[in-house]
Amino acid sequence: MMEIEVVGGEMASFDADLLQLPEFSQLALKSNPHLAEELFSIWLSLPETNKLVKSLLSDAKSGTSLNSLGNSSVNVSGSSLPSVFPAGSTPPLSPRSTSGSPRVSKQRAGPSSLASPLKIVSEPVREVIPQFYFKNGRPPPTEMRDQCVFAIDQHFYGHMDGLQVQEFKSITKEICKLPSFFSTALFRKIDVEGTGIVTRDQFVDYWMRGNLLTKDLATRIYIILKRPDRSYLTQDDFKPVLRELLTSHPGLEFLQSTPEFQERYAETVIYRIFYYINRSGTGHLTLRELKRGNLIAAMQHVDEEEDINKVLKYFSYEHFYVIYCKFWELDTDHDFFIDKENLIRYGNHALTYRIVDRIFSQVPRKFTSKVVGKMCYEDFVYFMLSEEDKSSEPALEYWFRCIDLDGNGLLTPNELQYFYEEQLHRMECMAQEPVLFEDVLCQIVDMIGPENQGYITLRDLKGCKLSGNVFNILFNLNKFIAFESRDPFLIRQERENPTLTEWDRFAHREYIRLSMEEDAENVSNGSGDIWDESLDAPF
Repeated sequence: MMEIEVVGGEMASFDADLLQLPEFSQLALKSNPHLAEELFSIWLSLPETNKLVKSLLSDAKSGTSLNSLGNSSVNVSGSSLPSVFPAGSTPPLSPRSTSGSPRVSKQRAGPSSLASPLKIVSEPVREVIPQFYFKNGRPPPTEMRDQCVFAIDQHFYGHMDGLQVQEFKSITKEICKLPSFFSTALFRKIDVEGTGIVTRDQFVDYWMRGNLLTKDLATRIYIILKRPDRSYLTQDDFKPVLRELLTSHPGLEFLQSTPEFQERYAETVIYRIFYYINRSGTGHLTLRELKRGNLIAAMQHVDEEEDINKVLKYFSYEHFYVIYCKFWELDTDHDFFIDKENLIRYGNHALTYRIVDRIFSQVPRKFTSKVVGKMCYEDFVYFMLSEEDKSSEPALEYWFRCIDLDGNGLLTPNELQYFYEEQLHRMECMAQEPVLFEDVLCQIVDMIGPENQGYITLRDLKGCKLSGNVFNILFNLNKFIAFESRDPFLIRQERENPTLTEWDRFAHREYIRLSMEEDAENVSNGSGDIWDESLDAPF
């Protein structure tokens, strides 16, 4: 670059843009700065250019503005301007100030008035993003809120002092759209001071401030049941609603005279809920698990259905009766605990010793029992639900962990043979025609169709409807024989009621058997009013 000395020591660097040569594109000049410098040197060596430069220097020394070219003694705008190009295509000189200039230069501190040319950049337009996250959920539309407040005012009309707990059921069912047996739990959630009264303003504040109006039913139930300092539900959180269900449901009125069985019924319902819904097995039921399960639909069903035994999911009294009676039969000393010798008698000695040992090693599920070597009632509920419906996902996981001896997530032929050996020995002792393990293994592989012929994964089992029979083959001799014989009556039952689970069918058959046994026992004891008693109330 050439530099021109200006009065006062100012230095101006040559810029290719200042040539403004229409014969050459600006991109070509910028990409080849040596060409621009060479052209500038040729122009500067011309005699006319020498005169122009001297004139400009003279003007600069006299204090004349360099931009005021019209005051210069040399007419730079005329045709006498020396150029290496034809006349009419001469480039103008670069302006030295910002006045009237299309360029905007940043003023620098120092003696120089020259500045780097900058383009004007407009301020970006700020776009206001509407709020998309709300801690308690999106507020309800004004119309929905007004309608809800109007309905609340109607229910509180004539109750200026508020409502008591027995008057709160209509609010729970009609305004909150909750099952009626949530009334007490909701009332106590609002009445934190325990005054026994909930006013209109208290309810509006709780329902609107928590934004429960726009939440789905599962979230409402979750918020009402859980404790404020927790992000999950425990078994104890369900006890208040089950207590109210026991006192208000017409299908459970007969239990009011036997509070001990009320408590056992509530426990059984809770254990069944956590068995099917709490898939993590932590005892902490999350909102995600609650939404994925069918508990909400079952709660709505039991609230509308007067016959409690028609609600097969969780709440059936017949199902509770079967579970409790089975436990009571095995618990010979009635200390409410079961050991290995008790459990081996389950199902008329249907299970093998090896599988019972695995259960008591707590591999499939850690016992909640505090007594070493014994399972409590809750542990038995988990076992029985898994045993009688091996096709359910919780049961498949339960028994898979039992058979997976090394815990690597794969069932190998060696592991299957380990459990089948005892089955084979029992068949020989019972004079049954033994089925060799090689034949059984081929049958299992054909039945399951695993991705890898060398082992079976839990995913393989969950993808097959007959997977429960695999476990019966390995350690339940009675069900293995029944599966081999293919009882036509049971097959017809399954086709007539395809929506029923294996557990539903078993519980129904077992309840009838237990009821008949109790009737026969009452007759043998000379009970005169046995025919007047309901079979739905065996206690």
